[in-house]
Amino acid sequence: QVQLVESGGGLVQPGESLRLSCAASGFILDAYAVAWFRQAPGKEREAVSCISQIDSTPAYSDSVKGRFTISKDNTKNVVYLEMNSLKPEDTAVYYCAVDPSPMDCSLVVGVVGADFGSWGQGIQVTVSS
Repeated sequence: QVQLVESGGGLVQPGESLRLSCAASGFILDAYAVAWFRQAPGKEREAVSCISQIDSTPAYSDSVKGRFTISKDNTKNVVYLEMNSLKPEDTAVYYCAVDPSPMDCSLVVGVVGADFGSWGQGIQVTVSS
């Protein structure tokens, strides 16, 4: 049974950093595409970053490119999202998601409504002064 548990969210000021973690269990992480999505109040959910199991090349939405970094530790079965230079518009609930299907992450990031097979429960990130 696939389980994903996010941690590391919270309240930070603009310009600060946070690192989200997603602890995965019940499957082999290396065989799955992994992604971080976010949903801000009143907006639809969008993928902000993704790593494909095909080539492990990370992809980012334009809104976070250069500020966020996705990574994964296959030995620990953990996915990370390092978020730097945070802005108030980054405020959202962040979700970790995985899918066993071969994934072209360039077609996922920045897309509203992209669907993955399994999801974490989500974690709040608030950027405010």
